[in-house]
Amino acid sequence: MPPCHLPQDQPNSRRVFRIPRNHRQRPRSLDPSRDACSTFRFFAPCPRGLEDVLDSELRTLGVTDTTPTEGGVGFQDSWASMYRANLHGRIASRVLWQVGECSYRSEADVYRAAFALPWPDWFTPTTTFKVKVSARRCPLPSLDFLTLRIKDAVCDKFRSLRHRRPTVDTARPHVRLDAFLDPQTVTFYVDTSGEPLFKRGYRGETLKAPLRENLAAGILHLSGWVPTTVLLDPMCGSGTVPIEAALMARRIAPGLFRHFGFEHLLMHDRTLWERQRNAAGAEQLALASATMYASDLDASAMNVAYQAAQRAGVARDIRFMQQDLFNLEAPATEGVIVMNPPYGVRLSRPEELETFYPKLGHWLKQRFAGWRVYVLSADARVPKLIGLAPTKRTPLFNGDLECRLYEFLIVQGSARRRLTAHHSTKS
Repeated sequence: MPPCHLPQDQPNSRRVFRIPRNHRQRPRSLDPSRDACSTFRFFAPCPRGLEDVLDSELRTLGVTDTTPTEGGVGFQDSWASMYRANLHGRIASRVLWQVGECSYRSEADVYRAAFALPWPDWFTPTTTFKVKVSARRCPLPSLDFLTLRIKDAVCDKFRSLRHRRPTVDTARPHVRLDAFLDPQTVTFYVDTSGEPLFKRGYRGETLKAPLRENLAAGILHLSGWVPTTVLLDPMCGSGTVPIEAALMARRIAPGLFRHFGFEHLLMHDRTLWERQRNAAGAEQLALASATMYASDLDASAMNVAYQAAQRAGVARDIRFMQQDLFNLEAPATEGVIVMNPPYGVRLSRPEELETFYPKLGHWLKQRFAGWRVYVLSADARVPKLIGLAPTKRTPLFNGDLECRLYEFLIVQGSARRRLTAHHSTKS
């Protein structure tokens, strides 16, 4: 990756700004569909705790050069692989194209680094844009000021080369630019996704504290659920878990319902993209082989869930039931329960949960022997309150909220006592 030096008449010019070789080519001369040897650097952030799941998914999509790290997975591959990651990916929150990096000491260094990038090669002055800055242990005092300086650098670059500047739109921009600063280095990205990838396009009205779609998909992967297994979400809320399961079972690419940021880039290959979209549409199954149940006591929640399933095209694959949790009977002799019950910091008062969880444990023991149960909660008291020994505890983050995904294997009475004793001895 050859260096591109900052101008010598600027202070700190000994610092090196790096632009990957392919990124320095003019986009109009770069045809990603023909130049199969071109590789680009990308970073796909995801909910913390799902990095290994995302890495496995990217490899399933044909990406081989991956680097899992905290909060996401970096990878190097073709422009076509970026399309696939956006179209088929269920776990990533975004796919960011890395366009450069530079060491820095001051806001002026960050401005010069941003100005050095060939932004007019990637989008036009009529394209609206937004800058987002995030950091970890950045020594500079204000991220808001850094955001302003990067915005100025982009506009100044356009004025110097195109004599026009693009417009900033913080609400619905065509192109989103990201900058990340660690203590020594600033890295610049172009967001190829646009809206976050967990916004599949089927969600309309939402309820309070909904589960994000990519977190729901990740939980399904961690549970080991497959479309030949019965699935039940007895507190489905807006239906995220069963809808994501139905999309998996039907092989419906989650990106089919939406648009992407890369569609506004000059190097966007419409022919290649439409080819991938059409191929994804042809892979869909007419009807899921899985049996999926979604239930909630709240009638308005059931209506929201059903409407979302209709927009996703999977309403007939899910059996919706408005019913109290504790009146439900097991729909099969074995299966998987995935549930995201209310927890104290989210919806319910702690004293209510002290009553709810013991009842939940009794209900599971009485009616769901032979089932695997996965409970996502930020309440560390869940195993004790529910009266069952978890066989797994997987740390996950629901937004900024640290949670655990608890796995419980529900077995008959005597076997349950032996299993509980076994895990007590191990701990």
